[in-house]
Amino acid sequence: MIYLQLFLSYLQIGAFSFGGGYAAMPLIQAQVVEKYHWLSMTEFSDLVTIAEMTPGPIAINSATFVGTQVAGLSGALIATLGCILPSCIIVTLLAKIYIQYRNVKIMQDILGTLRPVVVSMIAVAGLGILSSVFFLSGKFAPALSNFNIRGIIFFAGALLCLRKTKLSPILIMVGCGILELLYQTIF
Repeated sequence: MIYLQLFLSYLQIGAFSFGGGYAAMPLIQAQVVEKYHWLSMTEFSDLVTIAEMTPGPIAINSATFVGTQVAGLSGALIATLGCILPSCIIVTLLAKIYIQYRNVKIMQDILGTLRPVVVSMIAVAGLGILSSVFFLSGKFAPALSNFNIRGIIFFAGALLCLRKTKLSPILIMVGCGILELLYQTIF
């Protein structure tokens, strides 16, 4: 039964996550954290970090990670297959349709309409991850004790480095990881 749940969950994610990995994050969160409770919100934030750091698409990396957590190697294979199957079918069909109708106005209108939808899905994913970093409970609460000061400092420092320097995002992530390791070792 768990294999079927994994396959169908990631089949939905693969079928409806238009716009790439960040647009898939709210869908992955809805399935993995909220519906099936395979991961907590903290583990989901860790999943996003791991999926971002490893090569490959975020949705596929998350399918492999969650599948392994839930049902071992066979779970990873089934979740990953569920994630990539819709893309294989949809891209093949869309390529054929696009080649045939690329200059038709309605096709351009449809693509133009999808752009803001994808941006909003990415924004929802970003805000969800930000709230899990900024607030210890993972949700906004006005109490000062609920703020994750270290997370806010790391976020602000990383954002500043990304905006003001030409440093690679990978180096900034590694640097933040080293700083957190030093902090945990000292305190």
